[in-house]
Amino acid sequence: MNDKQAVVRGETETQTLLPRVDVFEDENGIQLFADLPGVPKDHLVVNVDGDTLVLEGEIMPQLSEQLEAVYAEVQLSRFRRAFTLSSELDTTRIDAELRDGVLNVRVPKHAHAQPRKIVVKSE
Repeated sequence: MNDKQAVVRGETETQTLLPRVDVFEDENGIQLFADLPGVPKDHLVVNVDGDTLVLEGEIMPQLSEQLEAVYAEVQLSRFRRAFTLSSELDTTRIDAELRDGVLNVRVPKHAHAQPRKIVVKSE
């Protein structure tokens, strides 16, 4: 799995945040954990196009209208990450869950790519 960290391009170059992501693999597939604090489910898009998994959306912190920013380190609200998936992964069975600001994406391996036990016969 490769991380595509290209900037989104349109008529003009748009800057986006790159959320931190951890990827783990076992014999069943991969699990991707993306840190997305302040991102509500309805401002999050997870999609797959061919062999590319894309996470994108907008950070929408829940702030009172009376609050005014006096200092802000994060000035971009859009984020995007794209990953090239291995052909061993079954993109038709991707599962995603957002909980406590962490997106958990599970991508299982195709059945033929998973390890299996071979029964040894004797005469």
